[in-house]
Amino acid sequence: MAVGALGVPALTARAAASDYPARSVRVIVPVAPGGQTDVIARLMSQKLSERLGQQFYVENVSGAGGSIGTERVAGAPPDGYTLLVTDGIFFVCTPSLYTGLRYDVAKDFAAVAAGGTTGQVLVVNPSITATSVKDLVALIRANPGKFNYASAGVGTGAHLIGELFRLSLKLDLVHVPFSGGGQAIGAVVGDQTPLAFGSPAAVIPFTKTGQLRALAAATKHRLPGLPDVPTMAEAGFPNIESDTWVGFVAPAKTPREIIARLNREIVQAAALQDVRERLLKLGFEPASYTPEELTAIIHSDIPKWTSVIRDAGIKMQ
Repeated sequence: MAVGALGVPALTARAAASDYPARSVRVIVPVAPGGQTDVIARLMSQKLSERLGQQFYVENVSGAGGSIGTERVAGAPPDGYTLLVTDGIFFVCTPSLYTGLRYDVAKDFAAVAAGGTTGQVLVVNPSITATSVKDLVALIRANPGKFNYASAGVGTGAHLIGELFRLSLKLDLVHVPFSGGGQAIGAVVGDQTPLAFGSPAAVIPFTKTGQLRALAAATKHRLPGLPDVPTMAEAGFPNIESDTWVGFVAPAKTPREIIARLNREIVQAAALQDVRERLLKLGFEPASYTPEELTAIIHSDIPKWTSVIRDAGIKMQ
């Protein structure tokens, strides 16, 4: 009887997974509507609703740097009916930027799937004479105290890759935070700041009109929208990389069968032609990570970005 009783939870979990989803699923986005994370959450949730026959509805729970919505998912029942859609860098960095959080990124969540991957692009105003990253580094070193860079705000992916760039190359480079990526890139277009790191969606339109010059993409591979722009590794700086994902995580202990099904459906949805085209317009590429692969990325990103935050002395007010 004791042995039989031990098997009941596993049988119950498998039964629940086989019927999943039997009701609507809440998809929490820990930031305000309108940003790329929100757009991808809504795009993928719509496809999941169509494919699985139950409503996947998005709920924006912003505040405290995204920690309120993230904490709500960490404390939800691990049954697959509450999910989080988050930006990968944002997800792993929040605990280092804020104190008193009541969740552990590595322990309280189970990775599910990435809707897409993206990165940051180093751009300069055309008035800057540098036509390569090496040229830019030499120019900054030759003019100490005269260069700064714009970002989408303190603690954003653009800020962190900018600090990784500054710290690893020991550059005299001042950070100028803006309240969003659009404003930061606009400052470079307007020649208020000479350079910036920005998302592909934000910078590509200006590179096509000649209002910005893209020097390198801090990604593993060249971006489809900037095929002639080298990666940072190709430019000679392999350690400066900011590949990130936007995707789904669930509360820890969510049944593996449910996670496997969600992963399969999300990966297949991301490969659909209309979804792929939408992702590319947003500056993303479809991703096909398994839950195990996504978990490994999370665990490797935590020490990487924690180190940058510590060494740069980044603090959230």
